[in-house]
This record gives sequence, C-alpha cells and structure tokens, in this order.
Amino acid sequence: MVIRKTIRVLVVDDSALVRNILSQGLNSDSGIEVVGTAADPYIARDKIVELKPDVLTLDVEMPRMDGVEFLRKLMPQYPIPVVMVSSLTLKGKSITLDALDAGAVDFVTKPKSNLAEGLNDMLFELCTKVKIASTAQVSHWKHKKADLMASKGVVTQTRKALAESTDKVIAIGASTGGTEAIKDVITRFPATMPGVVIVQHMPAGFTQMFSERMNGLCQMEVKEAENNDRIIPGRILIAPGGLRQMRVVRSGGIYQVKLTEEGKVCGHCPSVEVLMNSVAEQVGANAVGVMLTGMGRDGATGMKAMRDAGARTVAQDEASCVVFGMPNEAYKCGGAEKLSPLNRIADDVIAYLEG
Repeated sequence: MVIRKTIRVLVVDDSALVRNILSQGLNSDSGIEVVGTAADPYIARDKIVELKPDVLTLDVEMPRMDGVEFLRKLMPQYPIPVVMVSSLTLKGKSITLDALDAGAVDFVTKPKSNLAEGLNDMLFELCTKVKIASTAQVSHWKHKKADLMASKGVVTQTRKALAESTDKVIAIGASTGGTEAIKDVITRFPATMPGVVIVQHMPAGFTQMFSERMNGLCQMEVKEAENNDRIIPGRILIAPGGLRQMRVVRSGGIYQVKLTEEGKVCGHCPSVEVLMNSVAEQVGANAVGVMLTGMGRDGATGMKAMRDAGARTVAQDEASCVVFGMPNEAYKCGGAEKLSPLNRIADDVIAYLEG
C-alpha cells in the first residue's frame, strides 16, 4: 500500500480574512495540510524554522517587509518552494515578476472583488500550484547571491555575426519556473541572433510586464507580440497571455506572428503546442526549438513535429528544472534531441545555428 505524503503548507498574508480563506481552501484538499499561518515575514521566518513546511504561500504586498524582500533574504538561507498570491494591479504585476526573480516557483492572482468573485477557481488553482511547487527543486538557491537586475550589456561574450542565419526562427516554450529559465537563456543571446518567439504560460497583463523587464536585460529587443509583428534578427516576441493563440506564418520572404482568439490547447492559451506546430509547418528545417521547465506536456508533440521537419531541438535537463514535466515529455516522445543544463542551452542554440 502506497501512503501519499501530505503537503505541509504555511500561509503568509497580512489579512486575517485572507489567511482564513486560503487555509480553509487548502485544507479542503485531502493532500494538503495548513500547518500554520503568519501575518508578516518576521512571524513567518520563525514559523518556517519551527514547523518546517513543504511549501509557503506568500502575499507580496505586506507591511514591515514586502514579499520580494523576504524572498531575497529567505531563499539563500532556507530555500523552500513558494507560491505567491498577488492582486492583478499594475504594481502587483511588477512585484510578482520581482518575486519570481527572487525564487518564487509560481503565483496565483486574487479575484478582483474582495476575494468574492472567482474564489473557487482561485482556490482550485492555488491547490494545484501548491502540489506542483511541492515537487520543485529549489536547493540551488542555497547561498546564491541573486543578480536580479543586471544592466543591458552584461553579457560580455563576443559572438561572430550570424548573418547566414537571418532566415531562421527560434521557438521557446516554458511554464512553471519559466521566467527565470527564459531570462537565463535569452540574456546570453547576442544582438545578432535570429528572431525568437516565446510562449510562457502567464495570465493577461503579466507578459507585457515580463517583456518590458527582459527588454532591459537583453542585447536583443524584447516585446510582447502584436498581431502581424515581423520576426526579425535581434527581436524576441513573447506571446501575450489571455485568450489568443500565437502562430508563426510565412508571407513571401518574411516571417510574422498571427494572434487569434480561440480556445485552449493542451490546457493553455497561449499554447506551446500551437506555436511549435506552426513553426514546424512554416519554418521547417530553418527553426530551432527549445523546451524549458514546466508542468505537463504542452508542446511535446509540437516539438516532435519540428524535429520531424528538420529543425534542431533541445530541452532543459531535470537537474536544472524547477519542474521536469514539459522537457521530459518532449524528450520521451522524440521531440527533443537532447537534454542540457539550463546554463548550456543558449550555447547549444548558437551552435545549432552556426553548424
């Protein structure tokens, strides 16, 4: 008989009402137990040591110390999977991305109307993401000094011009843990890199903020994709979160992205599967596919289609993944040629292009 381990959770939020709602929602799942709550990071710090929870849920805007500052202090000393709970405000979006940079595994957004509207959906999402987070590998944060906001031009490696590769397209897919993984890869790309298209599972609004942040870190231009945007060397297009799928289409001698309102594929909109299938069909052997950390199998068969069409492909290895789901599925089905550590993937892509 297999005994399933109950996931022990500590809830951190400055609102007593929210702490109560989150605790009840999490405890309603038989696989989760809330072992304690804390009203601020100072109380949370002591309870983490005392209770040794498996996962932390963390409010990002709190008095005394905000969630981001807490994460920056916590993760190098006591790495623990963290799911943050954020409100969908402009300020909240920025703080959410800061928290992902500082070590949070994932986030959920609070319903807009005082936790009343959409409460059940939010609690279901929270339970799901707590379970995913409990399997995440965060030990690499131990003793890590995060370089959170490197300035443009930090990448000092010189690369030969990739003029011969300007007709190529690089397609990247990611989910849980993907914001950090994407940052690691694309900040290593030189300004001469062929066009890049990315699907990262994120709600509407967050992709714009994420794109703006990456634009400040990368040698390439990074922007949230708009319909009919051209895919050109030196530009990275990130699919907008929400209700639209993103595809690559060829029009004469140029590549563009098409955004269409439609349903979810593989449970997601935008979907890596949709993007990579379009790249397989429209770009073929002139493409390179990259699958980064994420839960589930979105994009696995799309990457297989890319490889069958002659594209080169690589997926992130288990040791460097937060969640070894999407890369593993892509590799198992033959979509990914190989598994590579995160810090080698940019070099692999460049080697494919130069080869």
